[in-house]
Amino acid sequence: MPAGQPTETARGVAATVRATTEAGVTARRAAVPVGESGVTGPAAAEVARDSDDVAEQAADAVPEAVPEAALDVGQLDEVAVRSALVGVRAADPARARVALERAARRADETLAALPRPRERSPGQRVAAARLLDATRAVRAAFLDVHVDAVYDALTGARSRHLRVDELAYAAAELFPGLVPDAGRMADERARPQADKEGYEIDQGLFLARTLASPRAGRHLIDAMLRPTPRALALLPDLARTGHADLGSVRLERADGVARLTMCRDDCLNAEDDRQVDDMETAVDLALLDPDVEVCVVRGGAMTHPRYRGRRVFSAGINLKSLHAGGISLTGFLLRRELGYLHKILRGVRVDDPALAWRAPTAQKPWIAVVDTFAIGGGAQLLLVFDHVIAAADAYLSLPAAREGIVPGVSNLRLSRAAGSRLARQVILDGRRIRATEPDARLLVDEVHENDGLDAATDRAAARLRGPAVIANRHMLNLAEEPLDTFRTYVAEFALQQALRLYGTDVLDKVSRFTTGS
Repeated sequence: MPAGQPTETARGVAATVRATTEAGVTARRAAVPVGESGVTGPAAAEVARDSDDVAEQAADAVPEAVPEAALDVGQLDEVAVRSALVGVRAADPARARVALERAARRADETLAALPRPRERSPGQRVAAARLLDATRAVRAAFLDVHVDAVYDALTGARSRHLRVDELAYAAAELFPGLVPDAGRMADERARPQADKEGYEIDQGLFLARTLASPRAGRHLIDAMLRPTPRALALLPDLARTGHADLGSVRLERADGVARLTMCRDDCLNAEDDRQVDDMETAVDLALLDPDVEVCVVRGGAMTHPRYRGRRVFSAGINLKSLHAGGISLTGFLLRRELGYLHKILRGVRVDDPALAWRAPTAQKPWIAVVDTFAIGGGAQLLLVFDHVIAAADAYLSLPAAREGIVPGVSNLRLSRAAGSRLARQVILDGRRIRATEPDARLLVDEVHENDGLDAATDRAAARLRGPAVIANRHMLNLAEEPLDTFRTYVAEFALQQALRLYGTDVLDKVSRFTTGS
């Protein structure tokens, strides 16, 4: 199944939520129970209130669609959409939901009358952007008041653990107008990046507000630390054979060491949704396998003409996929940060009640071996490792600002590891750090000629088997990156990265790449 599509779990959760929303009310007109500190349950009489009466009360807060003539000249009566803010901020959740749905529907009807984004006139583009901004202000206002109640409704008062994509699709089912539904996102995925409406921004807004909530955000982060169903299904085979071939990543276990080899040999290990899925599965397997003590990640030998036969760590995000619209917010950008990178740092969630009192996650030490280069996402990856070994001819870089996007959590982690000045030089100016230069010592622990990397890796793995290593790495990571620091950062990242995906500079680069100019 392509990444970003609603899974059977998401469909099932949405169906369950619809059927079991508190007090048995229907999804479209149900009152989400809201109290000052969470779900409290509305009075029985309020739950039974006639839905047509609710709609009538909210109707005065939601305007009619913007006239087409206004779009032709790039004008928009923002008072119309702005009045919906009154409805969605209502303490009465039924009124808020109806106001949200109606405002979103009016905007959808207006946008549907326009040509596709690339075919719009300048005036139509301005008006469409203003309409989308105004409608997102309505969604933001709704979430500012009701986000915890929304999350509790979607997760059964936090009794279910939905991943970011499942949560977004469940929200589309239960709260129409809050986020795009599966059909709309399927249409978006079929378009090149420059011809998308940018509905992922609405997903980013929803997930940003969710992560920013201490209660909902911590629960969502916990859900993303849980092992994937794919990993759990493959774990018995790994235990029996000691290896797993996931497609773009191979895992081999020997003498207590799990060696993960990234093997997208045709594209220099550039990451897309597929490789993120494979990497998270491999990380889960390595962390869950009781016979693994230390984990090593390295790039395999390439078939790419320029680097044929050479090992390469990673070229970062797959720009071809990005320009073609194949890099998704939930299936790649957020899953990567909240999934396998965070699991390397903090471990995979375990549900054994007999052991959970000791630590909620299974953690292990991680070693990275950098051949040739670690660009973009490859350099980001190094920032969560316990030990980094690099070839003498290797270099690191984070050119995300040049590409127009945000380099994941690197703005937080690189500043901490290398200091503010060097972090700005690397992220804002695109500076490359060669493994042999003095500043590389802030990011790399050992540098060796290529023929010495294997022996250096074996020595590092032996050192990291110490009985107190896991406890101390846990305390180091807790001190350096407290969970709420990470949560607050990634909440803002969810929105800012979604906006960057549809920035005019990014879309201009996409167009030039697509046309070959």
